[in-house]
Amino acid sequence: MLDDFMVRAALAGIGVAFAAAPLGCFVVWRRMAYFGDATAHAAILGVALSLAFSMSIFVGSMTVALLMALTVSLLSGRGYAMDTLLGVLAHSALAFGLVAVSFISGVRIDLMAYLFGDILSVSRGDLMIIWGGAALVVSLISWRWSALLTATLNEDLAHASGIDPKREQLVLTLALAVTVAVAIKVVGVLLIAAMLIIPAAAARPLSRTPEGMAIIAGAIGMASAVLGLRGSYMFDTPTGPTIVCVTATAFLATSVIKSVRQARQGHNGRG
Repeated sequence: MLDDFMVRAALAGIGVAFAAAPLGCFVVWRRMAYFGDATAHAAILGVALSLAFSMSIFVGSMTVALLMALTVSLLSGRGYAMDTLLGVLAHSALAFGLVAVSFISGVRIDLMAYLFGDILSVSRGDLMIIWGGAALVVSLISWRWSALLTATLNEDLAHASGIDPKREQLVLTLALAVTVAVAIKVVGVLLIAAMLIIPAAAARPLSRTPEGMAIIAGAIGMASAVLGLRGSYMFDTPTGPTIVCVTATAFLATSVIKSVRQARQGHNGRG
């Protein structure tokens, strides 16, 4: 069955959504969208280094993404505005990565695949890496779920409960680096942040608990991967961007549902 490239592509998309869902919820709750974007952009530099030194793309991307995330964490609160710092680091890393790739012979044609993903070329080995990384991320988030949630809601409460918010931030940083590394093959570095943020944002109006939001975000992400893959096949469109378009449509739909509910509540309140 795994010899069918469409099946492998669907499994890859589901694996990335599986990893991105719980992490994406924390990215939304903590308002870390720019943080995720900067980490993803840095991954192209990891791709260049991997190609230059004949390393695994996964290892190189994860290493550079982790270094970027740690750099942002260390520099934040030291006289730099966070949005400015993230903007400088994200675009600088992307630019240096693209320039570095241009010096490596034989990879110019593949550059678009790293930027926007190439899910249709996923191999069995890629699937193992994607699902292994997804399992690691979900296990890490599940293990630290309560502490992460407490640190996200209130740092003072976290300190009072014996929880170190910086340690929990480090857990999220590690999970983010792994997610970026496994998602490169599927949606590319320019769209990874979208797969983190949009399903979680779409799930928010439909959920009443943090756990429910993570589960619904996972369902939306997985469904978007499969439907986007199908739509790409039917309409001959780029697969990674098509998947993101489906998630954006889901966000629009849940936003409408939220607006209708609020309008009904307001009408019932006046009645």
